[in-house]
Amino acid sequence: MNPRVLMIAAAVAAPVLVVLAVSLGRNPHEIRTPMVGRSAPAFSLPDVDTGEEVTLASLRGRPVVVNFWATWCFPCLEEHKTLVAGARALGDEVQFVGVVYDDRQRAVRDFLRQRGQAYPSLLDEDGQVAIAYGVYGVPETFFVNPEGVIAAKYTGMLTPERLVDGVRRAIGRNAP
Repeated sequence: MNPRVLMIAAAVAAPVLVVLAVSLGRNPHEIRTPMVGRSAPAFSLPDVDTGEEVTLASLRGRPVVVNFWATWCFPCLEEHKTLVAGARALGDEVQFVGVVYDDRQRAVRDFLRQRGQAYPSLLDEDGQVAIAYGVYGVPETFFVNPEGVIAAKYTGMLTPERLVDGVRRAIGRNAP
């Protein structure tokens, strides 16, 4: 083999291998984000069912779970059960809010009628709220503490364990 070609191949492959080695131990659902520790971006969005505006400011004083989702997103469909169960179990202690990303109101209403709901789903028609939160794909969930600061973020489908961990972080308790 040509020694020059071998040197070029090694020079190209070495950085790729370093990046892979560093990334192998990381959980892809726990992507670091500069949003954690910062104030949650304010929003005012219409409820899919009632059309009434819901603001993040109106939810201050208790933890808030802000879940970005869509009806066309398969993991979102699966995690819906976990979110509804969590919202029902936590009642008045924690406010859950679904922010519908890149979807149609009619599809969302049909979905919620078929699968049930336990918290408001808000329509982010122009995607500005998703942009403000740095959402790059759904589902993504933000856990906001009672003071309005993002305590945790989870990318991907929530499991009951991840939901409990995020809520604990939002209320100021570390998960066991």
